[in-house]
Amino acid sequence: MSEARHRRIAADIRRRIAAGEWRVGEPLPSRAELAAELGVHPQTVRLAYVLLRQAGVLEGEERRAVYVAHPPAMRTLTDADADWPHSRETIDTRPQPATVELADRLGVPAGVVLQHEMVECLDPGGRSAMLVSSWWRGQRRPHASYAAELGVVSLTERQAHAVGLLVDMQAFRVVRTRFDRQGRPLETADLILPMDRWLIRLSPARQ
Repeated sequence: MSEARHRRIAADIRRRIAAGEWRVGEPLPSRAELAAELGVHPQTVRLAYVLLRQAGVLEGEERRAVYVAHPPAMRTLTDADADWPHSRETIDTRPQPATVELADRLGVPAGVVLQHEMVECLDPGGRSAMLVSSWWRGQRRPHASYAAELGVVSLTERQAHAVGLLVDMQAFRVVRTRFDRQGRPLETADLILPMDRWLIRLSPARQ
């Protein structure tokens, strides 16, 4: 019964947003305030807010104010090695030991210290569009080619916080590895792209 109730409340919030009661960027009432208005338990409102955040209707972190979300701009990734055309923020540059996976990607021993950089790529409105975590050994050097593999991952707590989504939501993961002219790996990166903001378009193989 409570599950059906929080879904009905979520549907009602959608209607009220569509009617203009709350506009994009405006905060909604707190869980306690809306629960008192509707005559339900605050936990029921919390579940409705969680549902709407998962759907991209609301944004905001757990236990904090929630806002009407800006419709995310849909972008199409066609080149995983292209420069980001908008602003970006570096949020971590701490060296990290190579995991087994990173060691395999870079052809180095597991545990060796790698240079690391995590960058948040922002859209023209200042919203997070993509996270790029890169690892390399020694000095960064120009690359001659790259390879990319597409997969899907669940967002970690840190990733979810950066892109304004919930932990364990699904996102595209592009694993990009750059090579020198001899085909040796120079740098590898994880590109994390929220599914509500990106389409992936694969280029046809060259004949």
